[in-house]
Amino acid sequence: MNDVKDIVKNKYKVSARELEDRFDEALEDATFRKVIKGINLPKEELIKYTSLFQDAAREVKNCSGCKNIMECKNAVIGHVYYPSMEQDNLVFSYNACKYKKKVDKDTAYQNNVFLLDMPKEIINASMKDIYTDDKKRLETIKWLTTFIKKSELGEESKGLYLTGNFGCGKTYLVAAMMNELAKKGKKIAIIYYPEFLRTLKEQFADDFSDLFNRVKRADLLLLDDIGAETTTNWNRDEILGTILQYRMQEKLPTFFTSNLSMEELERHLVGNDSEGKIKARRIIERIKYLTDNITMIAENRRK
Repeated sequence: MNDVKDIVKNKYKVSARELEDRFDEALEDATFRKVIKGINLPKEELIKYTSLFQDAAREVKNCSGCKNIMECKNAVIGHVYYPSMEQDNLVFSYNACKYKKKVDKDTAYQNNVFLLDMPKEIINASMKDIYTDDKKRLETIKWLTTFIKKSELGEESKGLYLTGNFGCGKTYLVAAMMNELAKKGKKIAIIYYPEFLRTLKEQFADDFSDLFNRVKRADLLLLDDIGAETTTNWNRDEILGTILQYRMQEKLPTFFTSNLSMEELERHLVGNDSEGKIKARRIIERIKYLTDNITMIAENRRK
């Protein structure tokens, strides 16, 4: 009867031999050899990680025929599992591929963008993607292009009050311009104004202050669809009035989109206050101080 120690010893030898055979078999694959080429370890150490090296080789092969990140077949999208030596230790990690690096580079500006209740297309809006076949949009596009140039040169410039019909692309155009400047490091806020007011009402003191100040102090601010909210003394005087006063003092470019003309907005802001006309006029004067005014009546592409 064999001694237990001999049985265990013989079993270990078989397992080690099988592991080495598996490693030698894997070496027949060119990609496997490429993966382990830079790993400066003796064979008896390398064979312990055969399955991990094979996983890495499999992912490298996936990358060889990949044309964009949407085709990625690897475990972590946009990454390849790969071994390396760090301070004489073997480490396996997920490294970003060239497509993932490009995506990260192209979307890095989004860290400078704060959106509130805006569609996904707004974060991706770009000046290069805007359509110019509708000549009625050209005045606005020219204004926005000039604003970008002035901003890049460090020149002061007013913001824009852009009014026009439904679906003509007011918000997208302004957002595209602001995103271009976010790529240059500007902190921007694009806010659907009615939802901003509703959100503020629901916030506790600290959260209210954080949100209000983030919007008020943004390098570039777009209040989208102003005039679509219900006017109250609170949102006209305490919220809008305070934001405009701060941005006037700090000379921060401020933008508005609306389906209302400036005159229609003034009537809207009167509300039910006995002093509403005076207060509405004060708000409008601040907006005029902060902005140029363009009316864009163009094709409705939401149809």
